[in-house]
Amino acid sequence: MNNRPPKPKLNFSDWYTRIVKKAGLADYGPVKGTMVIKPYGFQLWENIKDSFDSMIKETGHVNAYFPLFIPKSFLAKEAEHVEGFAKECAIVTHTRLKNDEKKGIIIDPESKLEEEIVVRPTSETVIWSMYKKWIQSYRDLPILINQWANVVRWEMRTRLFLRTSEFLWQEGHTAHETQEEAQKETLDILELYRQLAEDYLAIPVFTGLKTDSEKFAGADKTYCIEAMMGDKRALQAGTSHNLGQNFAKAFDVKFQTKDNKEEFVWATSWGISTRLIGALILTHGDDKGLRLPPKVAPIQVVIIPISKNQNEKSKIESYLESPISALKLSGIRVHVDWTNSTPGFKFNEWEMKGVPLRMEVGPRDIKNNQVVIARRDLGGKIFLPKKDILSEVPKLLSIIQNSLFSQAKKFRDDNTFSVSSYQEFCSIIETGGFVRCGWNGSPKTELKIKENTKATIRCIPFNEDPDGKNCILSGEPAKHEVIFAKAY
Repeated sequence: MNNRPPKPKLNFSDWYTRIVKKAGLADYGPVKGTMVIKPYGFQLWENIKDSFDSMIKETGHVNAYFPLFIPKSFLAKEAEHVEGFAKECAIVTHTRLKNDEKKGIIIDPESKLEEEIVVRPTSETVIWSMYKKWIQSYRDLPILINQWANVVRWEMRTRLFLRTSEFLWQEGHTAHETQEEAQKETLDILELYRQLAEDYLAIPVFTGLKTDSEKFAGADKTYCIEAMMGDKRALQAGTSHNLGQNFAKAFDVKFQTKDNKEEFVWATSWGISTRLIGALILTHGDDKGLRLPPKVAPIQVVIIPISKNQNEKSKIESYLESPISALKLSGIRVHVDWTNSTPGFKFNEWEMKGVPLRMEVGPRDIKNNQVVIARRDLGGKIFLPKKDILSEVPKLLSIIQNSLFSQAKKFRDDNTFSVSSYQEFCSIIETGGFVRCGWNGSPKTELKIKENTKATIRCIPFNEDPDGKNCILSGEPAKHEVIFAKAY
């Protein structure tokens, strides 16, 4: 097999899967639709997780854990919610196996459950059953709980990180005294998602409101961050939902107000998942493999010693001891590759893994009291005096972080078009890109465009300007300016 993935322009789908596997991020699990996240991929997820976990803790949220198993009757309490997830649910019907002399291991028919159990597709129902126990008065509010967990949504067509039957995520579930508090929470979390995407993952996003046909099942309003991938398709990278009082009414969660009245609680939920790793690959990857933003890269600097014998190796070890210690003490994630592979093989491997900075050190560099630095974002080499390593490496990592964001933003902006004719709309959707245009607000119009082009409204952006625009399909005055695209 060729050591390099195919060029993304030639076969984007195959390129993506090859990079996921060759970079050591994940592999397919034994059950169709599942994945094994390998150590390098899990380190990347941990860095994303820790970044967001710090953000929500700073804003007063706390972590908890709720059960994986949910009584089937819980889902039936919120009609729109169960309808939205019914086709994706995995169900537990029995509790044990037994050995049959003729058939081998079989399900014990005597272990059938009185009520089937749903394997968590999302946790609103089980959490609101608990909130009913915990909330009596306005003094118990707000509740600002998040959990890091796995969920199961049975998928027929899967792709590593982007769409798998089981995935990792965080799901926040909050309870509030007023509608205004819930709405503020919904938008505050959306802003944290924007910051995570843009400031940590270097992925530019549009923020906005989902249409009713695209919103979360059981929500009053769904807000999202939408990103453009390298093939010009959209990826929904995070969602924040104002649930209104829907789940409070379904589970009869009321509280006593300050003036001794009884009211239903107001709710939100919000989540991001391991599909953010897919977003990183699809946004920043190139012909050589991954390009990881330094803030979340498992390894920020990889050092490649170049030696021919033990004597040279010992000299390099001694030469690097001080700068490596200094870099690690400053919080930079450093790895030294002492394997016996050739330098060329190591260069290719660490480029594939997307390490932001590569530092090469050989006998000639020791003689010149320098190191050779290669940037993953742009290529090329820099000769850096040894004395400047500690001061310059952090600067270079910051430059790379900003460079990746700027490149991705330019690509998105260059492929986002404002159009006024349906013919032009169809042409851009066919070749790839985001289209900003007018929409009359009709679900029928939205559905017809989706059926004709496979494009969906990704969001009604916060900075929409429908004035003077007409609906791209009907020609009627636009109620909204929206962003259409084909999506993952």
